[in-house]
Amino acid sequence: MNILLWHVHGSWTTSFVHGKHRYLVPVTPDRGPYGLGRARTYPWPDSAVEVTPEDLRDTDVDLVILQRPEELDLAAEWLGRRPGRDVPAIYVEHNTPKGDVPNTRHPMADRDDLLLTHVTAFNELFWDNGATRTTVVDHGVVPPNVEWTGELDRLAVVINEPVRRWRVTGTDLLARFAALAPLDVYGMKVDGLAAHLGLPEDRLTSHDDVPQHAMHAELAKRRAYLHLCRWTSLGLSLIEAMTMGMPVVALATTEAVEAVPPAAGALSTRVDTLVDAARGLLDDRESARRAGAVARAAARDRYGLERFLADWDRLLEEEVCASR
Repeated sequence: MNILLWHVHGSWTTSFVHGKHRYLVPVTPDRGPYGLGRARTYPWPDSAVEVTPEDLRDTDVDLVILQRPEELDLAAEWLGRRPGRDVPAIYVEHNTPKGDVPNTRHPMADRDDLLLTHVTAFNELFWDNGATRTTVVDHGVVPPNVEWTGELDRLAVVINEPVRRWRVTGTDLLARFAALAPLDVYGMKVDGLAAHLGLPEDRLTSHDDVPQHAMHAELAKRRAYLHLCRWTSLGLSLIEAMTMGMPVVALATTEAVEAVPPAAGALSTRVDTLVDAARGLLDDRESARRAGAVARAAARDRYGLERFLADWDRLLEEEVCASR
């Protein structure tokens, strides 16, 4: 089938477009947020094709994937058809609720024209979805092409916009771990992070917007992966790190409590406990290897790409069939 979706979240979309369908990805001359087109730093198959807004009106579309509230009106304008009425629509919610949690109303609450699909059970639980039909499709990742080796006594972190998001992403906690070992922080807009934390650059090195395959190769050399997010949805970088066999030191918040077995490294809301665990992994590489093996098994069992695509195929077919 032909599926229209915007390129919003690179890692999630990379997994999604590895399915058996044809994926129509809007592109505009400025490649702005509503016309980003195909990914440039992620490997996408040829079945993900760029399409202009002008071409969409005359393009057969079997289903629309929405990820932002404004895409409802945008899709109607570009297609000349109303999502959820004239063409089936699924709204994918990637994020934890903000504001008056746990009373935050979802922008798609109380609708009868679409299916609201959450990427974690935690998100479905904490959003007020009203009477809208909901389901959960757990993440799935394309397996990285590298395996953990952990020869460097350094800790790895992946965060996008760590300065702006600060406490949300646990950026304020990084200095506690930099006292144990040098940190390598990957992501978007991570330049200058050491200065913001008052750390010397030899204790925290920023690696800004590194292509995914290169980032994976570097992560695999670090002893352990830090996941210090207080209130974010489940990061795909965490799952990718686990899939590579990296031991994980994680805050026991949001969906991480389901994704990370304690034996995969450490899972706690006590920062002191996590610091002690990180110290143990740095001191004992064999212990780190064993923890990483647990992480790998858990990630591949729950977040494998085949399971993810099978779940999505079933959901897509159900929604299209129900609309006929």
